[in-house]
Amino acid sequence: MTRDTLEHNQAPVYFAAVFLAAAFGLLAPSSAHGLSVLVTPAIAVLMYAMFLQIPFLDLRQGLGNKRFLSALLLANFILVPLLVWALTRGLVERPALLVGALLVLLTPCIDYVVVFTHIGKGDSRLMLAATPVLLLVQLVLLPVYLGLMLGAQSEVVVAAGPFVEAFLLLIVVPMLLAVITTSLARRSSLISAWNNAWAWLPVPAMALVLFVVIGSQITSVVRDIKLLLPVIPVYVAFLLLAPLMGMFAARLFALPAVTARAVTFSASTRNSLVVLPLALALPEDVRGLAATAVILQTLVELVGELIYVRLIPALVWRTGR
Repeated sequence: MTRDTLEHNQAPVYFAAVFLAAAFGLLAPSSAHGLSVLVTPAIAVLMYAMFLQIPFLDLRQGLGNKRFLSALLLANFILVPLLVWALTRGLVERPALLVGALLVLLTPCIDYVVVFTHIGKGDSRLMLAATPVLLLVQLVLLPVYLGLMLGAQSEVVVAAGPFVEAFLLLIVVPMLLAVITTSLARRSSLISAWNNAWAWLPVPAMALVLFVVIGSQITSVVRDIKLLLPVIPVYVAFLLLAPLMGMFAARLFALPAVTARAVTFSASTRNSLVVLPLALALPEDVRGLAATAVILQTLVELVGELIYVRLIPALVWRTGR
């Protein structure tokens, strides 16, 4: 098997991982629950593997397409937050569901969005180059948006310490290690070989994360499904409306089809695997249900991506712009 073959079959690998994890979690819940201790290490490994594929040292080139970057930022940090605010007003009396939904819906994906952009005939290389920008901006704006949308509840629900710790362990440390590795690889054949070996790992690492996360949490989803019912329409509505935010931003900046598709996929795909540890770091009275709400969004989104990879290439842009 070649890397191209592995990357081309990423989606089936991910869905197989989800199916096996769900089966394992439901059939052997005690054993599966033990997988929860592997969530943070598995995500850290995934992020290191993904960051090694991001051209941090050539980031200036990725920032050269100002229309793409402007549309991407408009869609993800103005239009989508407005949509999320509107969709979550019905959850105000359910703080655990509200904070879980806000955590996941306000953060654009920085990992497997590249995969689905590629499958959906978008500009995956440009998407990959822009992921550090998405990461840095969401780090800055997420606390701001949470404070605004949670209102008086934000002081109780959102503690800064766990958020900072999770971002350091899951994002900053893997990112710095990846940058150092990439820099050294240009001068050392041994480090270059290490780098090349890790180029095979993003897909298996993503599958491992999905297996660990879904396997350890699926029983909570099933157990709390009645409590989760109010958030399901929010996720379905986001699934339907978020692509329109991306399409609108792409139209506004007159982007060509492949670039517009990248913006559309980014606006529609969320950072659930990275924010899950943040949900697990919340106060005890909201932690469990908030984390389960994040997991539920992952399941809804993965189904939605199957639809996106078919519809987005046809709709953005159908005229072949």
